[in-house]
Amino acid sequence: MTENGAEEVWRIPIDRSQAPAREPGPIDLRRNFLQAAYSGIPTFMGVPVCLDQEDLRAGAVDVAVFGVPLDSSSGHRGAAYGPRALRSDERYLFNTPELLVNASTRISPFNLLKVVDYGDAAVDIFSVEKSLPSIAATVREVAEVGAVPVILGGDHSLMIASVGALADMYGPDKIGVVHFDAHPDCHEHIFGHRITHGTPIWRLIEEKKIPGKNFIQVGLRTPTGPDDSLFNWMRRAGLRTHFMVEVERLGFNAVLDKVIEEALDGPEFIYLSLDIDVLDPAYAPGTGTPEPGGLTPRELFPAFRRLCAETNVIGMDVVEVAPHLDPGYSTTMNARRAIFEGLTGLAMRKAGMVSTDYVNPIASGQLKFPLT
Repeated sequence: MTENGAEEVWRIPIDRSQAPAREPGPIDLRRNFLQAAYSGIPTFMGVPVCLDQEDLRAGAVDVAVFGVPLDSSSGHRGAAYGPRALRSDERYLFNTPELLVNASTRISPFNLLKVVDYGDAAVDIFSVEKSLPSIAATVREVAEVGAVPVILGGDHSLMIASVGALADMYGPDKIGVVHFDAHPDCHEHIFGHRITHGTPIWRLIEEKKIPGKNFIQVGLRTPTGPDDSLFNWMRRAGLRTHFMVEVERLGFNAVLDKVIEEALDGPEFIYLSLDIDVLDPAYAPGTGTPEPGGLTPRELFPAFRRLCAETNVIGMDVVEVAPHLDPGYSTTMNARRAIFEGLTGLAMRKAGMVSTDYVNPIASGQLKFPLT
């Protein structure tokens, strides 16, 4: 192996040429149908595994979940452990996706969607910049077969690659990004570094990947930014930003209605990006840059479900989960449940259930249980 080859060894895929031949398609790693979450080989919620694009195509996959174990946080580190935790830290639910029912809608998303675990994108653990092409390539592998990539972070720098790859595929004016975060993530640089978890939006806009007006932000509240200069840049660029003070004044439901209206105003496709620190630290202490005064899960979950049902979502990420910072497991649990709500919304859209804020009329108290 050359010296350069040794440096790039993290890119080298497994050689499967000597492996026994098999028909392409998803591989179910469970030995038994009903399997406790803490047993067996962990995949996201127990779904089957795909190893390559042939498997995705043969399985007619709707959603492919994959991890990006990358971390360059300006706060506490540890988000690189997020993908593994999101797969394996479930303490209660059985890893039997076929039995899971969304309580609000009575939809069983895994029975309407073909969801698989696509492993992790290759990353250089010492370089975000070198990792970005690999992340983008994995996103394209999923999107090229018509599946929705769901990315388990990792830190928010991955959005440079994921949104950039989708913009290259679909066209920059056609994609909008709904960005849940306590922080603006649109700095030009952080301490002189332009590729960080605080700079993805600036890069995507300045590199003409996404127009500023197609960015919709929800939940900003940090005292560290934006300063006046960045605040004015955001306004000039056309970002549509909903600070937490707007939520406090109007209520979250009113703000969410505006967010969905804006997501439907222009973009043909939507990418959802959830930095788990948009939640208040009471619900998500396991993150590198926690900020008090955030959203509750009761607000976030319907938002993810509605956006996936009522807009044309072609990708999503959940980032900045640093599990070792959470002495319980509420951060990981809430991140996983947010994805479950998003999958429910995708399933509703596939089934044609795209009415505004649909919930099951009996579960929501609008109808009484039928008499027997």
